[in-house]
Amino acid sequence: MAGGTWIEGVEKVRAGLYMNFRASALERIQSGERGTVTVPLELNWGPSQSFIRIDTDADVKDKLGYDINDPEMIFIREAKKRAKALLVYRINTGTKATVTQGALTATAVFGGTRGNDIAIRTENHPDATEAEPLQIVTTLVKGREVDAQVAKQIVELKPNAWVSFSGTGAIPEIDASVPLANGKNNSVINSDYTTYLGATETQHFDVIAFPVESSGLKESFVAFIKRMREEEGKKIQGVVSDCDADYEGIINVVNGVVLSDGTSLNAKDAIAWVAGATAGASIIHSNTYSEYEGAVDANPRLKNSEIVAALKRGRFLFMHDGVKVKVEKDINSLVTYGQTKNSRFSKNRVLRVLDAIANDFSRVVNQNYIGKLDNNRDGQALLKEAANGYLRSLQDAGAIQNVDFVKDFTIDPVKSQGDEVYATLGVQPVDSMEKFFFNVEVR
Repeated sequence: MAGGTWIEGVEKVRAGLYMNFRASALERIQSGERGTVTVPLELNWGPSQSFIRIDTDADVKDKLGYDINDPEMIFIREAKKRAKALLVYRINTGTKATVTQGALTATAVFGGTRGNDIAIRTENHPDATEAEPLQIVTTLVKGREVDAQVAKQIVELKPNAWVSFSGTGAIPEIDASVPLANGKNNSVINSDYTTYLGATETQHFDVIAFPVESSGLKESFVAFIKRMREEEGKKIQGVVSDCDADYEGIINVVNGVVLSDGTSLNAKDAIAWVAGATAGASIIHSNTYSEYEGAVDANPRLKNSEIVAALKRGRFLFMHDGVKVKVEKDINSLVTYGQTKNSRFSKNRVLRVLDAIANDFSRVVNQNYIGKLDNNRDGQALLKEAANGYLRSLQDAGAIQNVDFVKDFTIDPVKSQGDEVYATLGVQPVDSMEKFFFNVEVR
C-alpha cells in the first residue's frame, strides 16, 4: 500500500492511509512484533545476492556454513545478542570449489572460500564384495563428518548440504580424504550495495545495519532511509558508522568495544550490536545505559569532554562506567530541530513509539479497513473506536500518556469524502528518566 507523509494540495492516487508525521505525531493501531535486522555481508558460504533468514544458532551453521562462535560469524553473533531474527544478504558471489578423483567429481554447493574446507573420502564398505563393490562416501568439513552415504555407482550418490557429485562408473576408492580446491570469494562493487537496498523494499524488518566505509555509499544509504520513511511510509531505522546524517532515521555509531576474549570491534563492527539492540528494544524501554553483553571496554574509551561533544552532534557511543560497558545515550543522529521535529525526535525510545504507530496503522488499515468499511459516519466511528482502543493499550503499557480519547483522534468530515479519509492523531510518548538533579540539604 502507499503511505508516507502527505502534503496539503498533493493528490494521492493509490488506496492507503496517508499520515502527516509531525511533532505531534501519529501512532499505532495494534502492537507489531519487533526484532528483525537486515544486513549485507561479504560471506564465504551461502546463496549469493539473496536473503538468508537466521532465527537460531543452528541456522547459522546450516545456512552460512559456520558455527556462530567461529570468528567469521562475529557480526552475526553480535547482532543476535539482541535481535530476534536476522535477514542476512550475502552481497558477494563466489567460485565453487571442486575436486576430481578418477571419474568422481565433487563440487561445493555454493561458491566461496568455505568450499576449500570441504573434503571427500571413500572407502570400502564392510559388506562390499567383488560382485557388490559398495563404497562409503563421506563428506567432511574441517575434518568433521557432515554426510556419509553408501553406493556402488557415482550416479547413485545424492547431493548433500555441502557438495554435489558428478561422473559415471564405479566409485573410486580414496584412502585419505581429498580436499576441494579453488573456491574463492568474488569482489564486491558499490552497485551490489545499491541492489541490496532495492531488494530490501520487499522484505519486512525493523532496522538495517550498513557496515561500509565508503562515504558515497553512506550518502546513498541515508537517502534510501529518508525515501523509505517519508515517501514509502516504511518507518525503519538505519545504523551506520561515522556518518553525521542529522536525521532521526539514522543512528550514527562512533566507537566500538573490546570483547572479553580480547577481540577489538571498531565502530563499523559495533553497528551489529546497535542494530540488534535497536530492533529488539520494546517501545517502552530505552537502550540508554544498556550493558553491552560480553564487552570489557569501550574502543576507544572517550573522555568526558569528548562524550559531551559527541552527544551534541547526535553520535551514538559506548562508555565504560568503571565496571561495565554501556550505551551512553540511546539517540539517533538528529540535531537540527524545528516546528515539525523537536528534540524528542532524537530519542530512539520516542521514535520507536512513533514509528511503531505509523507502521501498525498502515498494516492494520491495509489488512482490515481498506475496501471493507463505508466512508460515512458509521464507518468513521468504527475506525475511531479501533484507534482509541489501540491508544488505550499503548497508554496502559506506558508507551504514551495523557490520552484524550475525544480529541486525540479526529476525522475531518469535510475532507473525508469518496474514498479518502483524513484523520489527525496526537500522542505524547513517554520517555525514560536519564538526567537526575538533586538538591542536597545539609542539616
